[in-house]
Amino acid sequence: MPCGEVSNRWGNVIGNVGAQPGLDHEILLKAYYPMAFVKEKVLEVKHHTANLFHFKTTRDSGTRFRDGEFLMIGLEVDGKPLLRAYSVASPNYEEHLEWFSIKVPSGPLTSRLQHIKIGDEIITNSKAVGTLVMDNLKSGRNLYMLATGTGVAPFMSLVRGLETYERYDKVILIWGARYVNELAFKDLLENLNEHDTWGEITQGKFVFYPTVTREEYANRGRITDAIYNGDFYKRTGVSLFDKEKDSVMICGSMAMNLELKAYFQEKFGCIEGSGSVQGDFVLEKSFVEK
Repeated sequence: MPCGEVSNRWGNVIGNVGAQPGLDHEILLKAYYPMAFVKEKVLEVKHHTANLFHFKTTRDSGTRFRDGEFLMIGLEVDGKPLLRAYSVASPNYEEHLEWFSIKVPSGPLTSRLQHIKIGDEIITNSKAVGTLVMDNLKSGRNLYMLATGTGVAPFMSLVRGLETYERYDKVILIWGARYVNELAFKDLLENLNEHDTWGEITQGKFVFYPTVTREEYANRGRITDAIYNGDFYKRTGVSLFDKEKDSVMICGSMAMNLELKAYFQEKFGCIEGSGSVQGDFVLEKSFVEK
């Protein structure tokens, strides 16, 4: 995945990790510096593959976010904060924070972060931002969440969020990866409607469609193809997308983001949502290719 980096006047390196594109550093510098940091303790760490891991931390009482937003998180290196933007992968009512990351052996942060253990500390800011939020979309029938790789992180917050199911009749996550073992939350998502806690929130409204590109699996191919050729609709029985009734969130590689943005704008005449306009679709505008 593209990953831009820039050094600010304090010597901190700012960039991006995961399957999300490189960050627009000018936006982040304006939004976050100077910023206050809090320390969080690592509660759990799970390594899903050689390249993917998921971890849970404490949550400072002052940390507030809407489901789908991201924070700057990182480690202190030589007495200075080394930070990246991570979408929060836990719903906003939880008392802990969850994160999903790739491992980049040469990455300034992830080369270190992948070795964290229970009891270690990370640093975060406490003010979240982002465009993948309910406020930026109209309410309606179906909410589609389209993700590749670690781009699923903000949707792990949203699919367990209270407001999500208050505003839509169905909440649909289409998640693509190369291999099945990269679908790190597959078991949880396949059983979300039956979960003792989250099943009470979803009320049977959640639909999960995982697909992979590089090995045999029930759903095979790119998520864009599954939508374009109708396989997704045939396999799930979900009604065809209707701009007047449905909304879309997109988070993945820059190529996929731009392809799907063009698809929904040109084929359906969809309007992109923002803080000032409740639209038909949103993608994370702070991420641009570098």
